[in-house]
Amino acid sequence: MAQSRLTDKYCCISNASKLKILSALTEDRSMTSIARENNVSVNTVQRVLGNCSHRFIDSYEYLPAHLAFDEFKGVDRQLHFICLDGDNHQVVQILRTRYKKTLLKYFGRFSPQARANVKTVTMDLNFYYQDIVRACFPNAQIVIDRFHMIQMLTRSFNSLRVQVMKTFDKRSRQYQLLKSPWKLYLKKYDDLEKVHPRYNWHYKDCLTQAQVVMEGISANPALENSYNLMQK
Repeated sequence: MAQSRLTDKYCCISNASKLKILSALTEDRSMTSIARENNVSVNTVQRVLGNCSHRFIDSYEYLPAHLAFDEFKGVDRQLHFICLDGDNHQVVQILRTRYKKTLLKYFGRFSPQARANVKTVTMDLNFYYQDIVRACFPNAQIVIDRFHMIQMLTRSFNSLRVQVMKTFDKRSRQYQLLKSPWKLYLKKYDDLEKVHPRYNWHYKDCLTQAQVVMEGISANPALENSYNLMQK
């Protein structure tokens, strides 16, 4: 068979095409789009990635001082684990599963010095993430993401609003004030309209957004206290 520097032996795809595929794999794109652009199959893109995977060997001697844990839906809609550098948001590692056994095995490979270098780990309220931090990072402080804390508060308040609403008759003014404008109760009070009242046919009155919320939460002391706590 004739041979050329343009292609490897027994291969009909040029080395330049492989380099172009490899360059495209560094971008946030799917393998399908890369294959379509280079007129090759998806299997070819996977082979190019596999042939160079030996160059990317994980180093178990260093970890960033600030880590962030989370999960995301990936292949076959399965939840995968992702670890980020908390300072520059660069990906440290992505694992196929988020099971506790897998995470303990992965972080256990790092040297004691690397694990002792970790100062904080930011996460959601996943209960076994905290066990992993205590087991693997002796000097790390656990930081709960503010988004999830606010999310818990708003969900709890919304559930209480529904419970209080159901205690009133469906045709009553209190029921309509708590039901139809439910999104107003989840907004910041400072962002509510306080000057221009608008007519609403549900409770048949002309009120500003702030007046709707204030009258709605006044229907129950527990609801009013919960709203003030959530706003703080």
